[in-house]
Amino acid sequence: MGLTIDAAVYIDAPAEVVWRVLTDFAHYGDWNPFVPECKTSLVPGEPIDMVVNLGPRRQRQREFIRSHTPGREFSYTMKPVPLGTLHSARTHTVTAVTPTRTRYESHFELNGWLHPVVAALLGKQLRNGFEGMTAAVQRQSESLHTP
Repeated sequence: MGLTIDAAVYIDAPAEVVWRVLTDFAHYGDWNPFVPECKTSLVPGEPIDMVVNLGPRRQRQREFIRSHTPGREFSYTMKPVPLGTLHSARTHTVTAVTPTRTRYESHFELNGWLHPVVAALLGKQLRNGFEGMTAAVQRQSESLHTP
């Protein structure tokens, strides 16, 4: 079994606000501690280019949009490394619970025969990053929502 990191949070803001925060890639640097830079069209098959904070270092990352349901979810995956060495998938899901309350879910999985090495080297930084981003989505969304 690969490395899986799931994080979810209830946000006191409408789903539209949470979606706007998640897809306003130009402003990730204003609130996102894990992915301070991000560019994508959200068109399946096209790239998503990111800068990812992994502890003391930043890493440029290019992955590819796998799915996009406007207002609901988007996912992306790394280009598979030959021979099943390594592959990943990341999904963001927004679900309206009430008109002013939303559930945001973040899912990440890393598989392939090399995943134990990556998990040993970067597992803690990845877990902290995904959890930090989830908390930041909540803070940013709630700060933009005025009841």
